[in-house]
Amino acid sequence: MRRGILSSILVTFAVIALTACAGLPTGGAVQEGLPAGSDDGPPDISFRPTGPQPGATPEQIVDGFLLAGSGPAATGGSEWSTAREFLGASFRDQWNPSAQVTVDILADREPVLIDDDTVEVTVTPVATVDEKGVYERADVGTIPLTFELGKNGAGEWRITQAPDGIVLDRTTFAQVFRPYPLAYFDVTWTYLVPDVRWFPQTNTASRIADALVNKPRSDWLAGATKTAFTEGVTSQIGVPVVSGVAGVTLENALGLDQTTLDRMQAQLEASLGAAGVSEVEMLADNTVLPAQAAPTRRTTVTGPALARIEQGFGFLTGDELTEIPGLSDAVEQVDAAAIQVGVDRDSAAVRTADGAVIRVTAEGDAAVLDARSGLVDPSIDPSGVIWSVPRDAPQAVRAYLPGSTEPVQIEAAWPGASRITAMAVSRDGARIAALVSSGGRTSVWGAGIIHDQEQVPRSLSAPIELGIADGAGVGLAWLDDTTVGVLAVGESTVRVLEQLVGGPGVVTPGPEGAASISGANSISSVRLRGADGTLYIKRGANWQQSASGILVLATQQGTPE
Repeated sequence: MRRGILSSILVTFAVIALTACAGLPTGGAVQEGLPAGSDDGPPDISFRPTGPQPGATPEQIVDGFLLAGSGPAATGGSEWSTAREFLGASFRDQWNPSAQVTVDILADREPVLIDDDTVEVTVTPVATVDEKGVYERADVGTIPLTFELGKNGAGEWRITQAPDGIVLDRTTFAQVFRPYPLAYFDVTWTYLVPDVRWFPQTNTASRIADALVNKPRSDWLAGATKTAFTEGVTSQIGVPVVSGVAGVTLENALGLDQTTLDRMQAQLEASLGAAGVSEVEMLADNTVLPAQAAPTRRTTVTGPALARIEQGFGFLTGDELTEIPGLSDAVEQVDAAAIQVGVDRDSAAVRTADGAVIRVTAEGDAAVLDARSGLVDPSIDPSGVIWSVPRDAPQAVRAYLPGSTEPVQIEAAWPGASRITAMAVSRDGARIAALVSSGGRTSVWGAGIIHDQEQVPRSLSAPIELGIADGAGVGLAWLDDTTVGVLAVGESTVRVLEQLVGGPGVVTPGPEGAASISGANSISSVRLRGADGTLYIKRGANWQQSASGILVLATQQGTPE
């Protein structure tokens, strides 16, 4: 499971980083981790900002201070030590750089001296990162930041008041910070659910452990996930990493039952793996806690495309079709317009050509679940629950439990949305993404799925906006654990958005006539079906025609164990 989370997040980051600054060195051995606030040597990509220059004007001091946000390295026990050189002695220790990151557009910054000792800088935020490392898109236009200055004993200007946090332009941000998926459990303790956070590339293991153990989950996932780190268990600040082995010292962990320890181990291993950690030792009172990572189910899917063609339904490799025993025959008996196959391949959610949502099983059953007009393509979660919603009624989400045709009305679904084009449950069953219209634009939203004590889905968490679709939304699919793919069509363009769930997205041109999208864990993570039945696979920046005659490009929710 860990490899699934890490591979998806690192591939996405690679696209972002290479787009921002191709050719930067990214190699480097894992170093021993030190407590936050200590210097563990240069990160993979190291910035060394310049300190204040003699005779600098107030505007130059503020400008240099903002630019020094690119250097989180610590000297003398304080992180962002170069930035602190621009601060007055009495304010230096009061400023909290970890409170927030404002990601802005460098060319839009305008420092203006508004009186002798006050500088105002207008910035254009594109995103923010809070003290927990949670990334959020910003859509507020410009904001003013005010800095007060005074002269020190040497007659040099220094900042005496400033907003907490740092400001980084979007290119530098992608080089100084990296995305790291914190691992939580779904409500059944079966899957690991990634919660992407952004941290500087210094003291990374310490930051990850602190966020996972000591800090709360992201608001939108808090009610949809579980953690083995019960209230009272804390992690010491400072995680040494020696030869790939991280030592995480825990308080109040002695006496915990074996199941809890094993789940804690699983969360730490998956979370710290992104920081180059290959092994984790949990310690309490100088004793290594006996734990083995609890087993979790993978969310990867098989390589071949899953498709309905004239000859039948199954996995397509070249000209050969490999059918799914039982289920393929059942799917072939219905006039399917959209198909999503469950994790065990014993059932599928199908939208028929006449618009109804049905459940098809490997036993040959085909039960009509939802006959409302204008339904989007349905989704099936790991428990076999099928999700359905009409395009013109985004709040009218229904869930159908296995073996039942009675709907469960989902509360608090997509508030504020006027229309929904697509909706899909993640392969871990804890999250749901949707392509919605709201406020005159098409956006990708994400929400956590809230279950009751019997693990029946009942409501959605307050949604977060993940990204903006460039054009009219056509389709949406989970490409992997941390990325949603969106197909959008404009007047003369086709765009594919690969949207990191908890970070920026990457938009690339798509082939003309593309009509549906699916994801895969193979050389290409994105597949498209053209309106003429052509199957396209993304290879690098290009789209390769892989097959023809595709009637329906299906999606799959995992692989049987």
